[in-house]
Amino acid sequence: MVVKKLLIISLLALFSAAPPAKVILFYGDSLTAGNGLSVEEAFPAIIQKKLTEKGKSVKVINAGLSGETSAGGISRLDWVLRQPVDVFVLELGANDGLRGLPLDQTQKNLQAIIDKVKTKNPAVKIVVAGMMVPPNMGPDYTTKFQKIFPALAKKNNAALIPFLLQDVAGNEKLNNPDGIHPNVEGHKIVANTVLKVLEPLL
Repeated sequence: MVVKKLLIISLLALFSAAPPAKVILFYGDSLTAGNGLSVEEAFPAIIQKKLTEKGKSVKVINAGLSGETSAGGISRLDWVLRQPVDVFVLELGANDGLRGLPLDQTQKNLQAIIDKVKTKNPAVKIVVAGMMVPPNMGPDYTTKFQKIFPALAKKNNAALIPFLLQDVAGNEKLNNPDGIHPNVEGHKIVANTVLKVLEPLL
């Protein structure tokens, strides 16, 4: 009788246990890291809070590194992928564009990152964050740069955030004094932009 009761209790615990949290990894540069802000104020942390409030079981990891390029992203990827990842949000390339690096190399590097992530976990869901560069880079470079991200998303059957800084870029009230990095209010808007694409994947 005691054994039977223990078995019933064990089964109830098994079926009532919360599902394992989905791991969402944001892999990017200073925009993801939250340049000039605390980690709690950056958009990945805001997303964690919003999803938790909606009852979603998620674990958000901010793997943003200020100054990171697409090439740098490849070099530290193995270390970041030591733990399983369910959703991988790729936010790199902006620093390549600001430095005027060859576009074909940027696209090749970003594809290499996606390939590594998929090799590690074929079931992972990829989200590509679209970026733009200032017009002073020249119309040809600017246009081709912007096309990199939708092309990557299409090739890899990934979700696309058309422009990460939608409604934030160029707005003095939503950016730090440098005019490039979103401030606290800017990150709140970025979080909502990302959630529109991210939430359906969960």
